[in-house]
Amino acid sequence: MKLKISFILLIFSVLMVGCSNYNRILKGNDMDAKMEAAVRYYNKGDYYKALPLFEELNAVYRGTRKAEKTYYYFAYSNYRLGDYQSAAYDFDIFTKTYPTSEYTEECSFMHAYCYYQDSPEYSLDQTNTYTAINELQLFADKYPRSTRIEECNSLIDQLREKLETKTYETARLYYNMEYYKAATTTFKNLLHDFPSTKYRENSLFLSFKAAYLYAEGSIDSKREGRYNDALRSFGEFNVAFPESKHMKEAMDLSDQIKKKLDKIPSDGVSAIN
Repeated sequence: MKLKISFILLIFSVLMVGCSNYNRILKGNDMDAKMEAAVRYYNKGDYYKALPLFEELNAVYRGTRKAEKTYYYFAYSNYRLGDYQSAAYDFDIFTKTYPTSEYTEECSFMHAYCYYQDSPEYSLDQTNTYTAINELQLFADKYPRSTRIEECNSLIDQLREKLETKTYETARLYYNMEYYKAATTTFKNLLHDFPSTKYRENSLFLSFKAAYLYAEGSIDSKREGRYNDALRSFGEFNVAFPESKHMKEAMDLSDQIKKKLDKIPSDGVSAIN
């Protein structure tokens, strides 16, 4: 028991000495010592201690040769702490302040990568996802021979897939909530924006089914035109996926539509959507 207490006291003493040394450096006037300590803390992964030191040094070293490296570490400290918005801003400022630096290309990429890191899951607002795609594309356009181009393209693909999934799930949500017109429109947007989407088969089928259900709930004067719209959707689905697992259900619905159209008087008004 005494040995355990002694060990705890020893650890506490070491921590207190460490805090004392840090406070002494933080409050001191020796900027070179602060820079040395800041880099040391950074390399140890103690970014919370490194950041305030780099922040102070940014102001002190502004306009000197040491400013470039100090700001580089400062931007990365924010990044390592997961403050991607601040880091994105810092990396952008670095590239504008030091356009000829050996770190400019790296910081330009990191500026875009911060938005990638800050891109949320697909169900949430995707503003940062769109920004990340734009920034990564800007980087690729500016540095077409960069060794980071392959990674850049991979990140863009991942972000686009997230947007693709969000659009598909939004369309399905409209469908499940029986907002059939909104569902068909959103499915069409998905197929237009992501023509090779992995959701293509389901989207074409559900778009047809939503169009059919939309026609079913329409007033008599608009039903004929909307049934014909549904048949056109079926035709697109049939051509694209003739062997689909949904084909039997789709064929049955198509037959029902044709029978319903046959019952509509030939002199009936065909409505426009």
